[in-house]
Amino acid sequence: MPHIAVIVGSLRRESINRKLAQALARLAGSQCRFDLLELGDIPLYNEDLFDPEPPAPVQRMKAAVTEADAVLFVTPEYNRSFTPAVKNVLDWGSRPYGKSCWPGKPAAIVGASPGAIGTAVAQSHLRHVLVGLGMALMGQPEIYLTFKPDMIDAEHNVVDDRTRQLLGNHLAAFLAWIERHRPG
Repeated sequence: MPHIAVIVGSLRRESINRKLAQALARLAGSQCRFDLLELGDIPLYNEDLFDPEPPAPVQRMKAAVTEADAVLFVTPEYNRSFTPAVKNVLDWGSRPYGKSCWPGKPAAIVGASPGAIGTAVAQSHLRHVLVGLGMALMGQPEIYLTFKPDMIDAEHNVVDDRTRQLLGNHLAAFLAWIERHRPG
């Protein structure tokens, strides 16, 4: 069963992207294991904090990504780009030089927003960075979800049949992508 590290780009407890990540985990059931990483205690990237190791929250995050078979980025869109929380995690994970946790790691991006174009611009920016870090990024299908308050219930079930099908198709494609990029 694939183990997927999930990076939710919003730090809010009631984030719609956190709800989306939890709904994807629920939808996946026993097909894979989702591990939503805690990002709120990771300090802003600062090379001076390596003394001689990075801070414990950074070590925890890098270990979780390294142990996972893949990474799913669930990003909101802030000012037409992805969030500082995501950028910070990417920067920490790529350091120190030669010890990045990203190269070769299968990855996918999803995101939700109340706006009509979902998180299309944020995902476009994030794609450039993930490819630059050497991740094996799944290109299709893409999901730019316009989030509606009644789309996901309190138990993290996707209520809308069309949305459930869309997310299920993305999840199936991602699981196949992970299988294609397994070492050995």
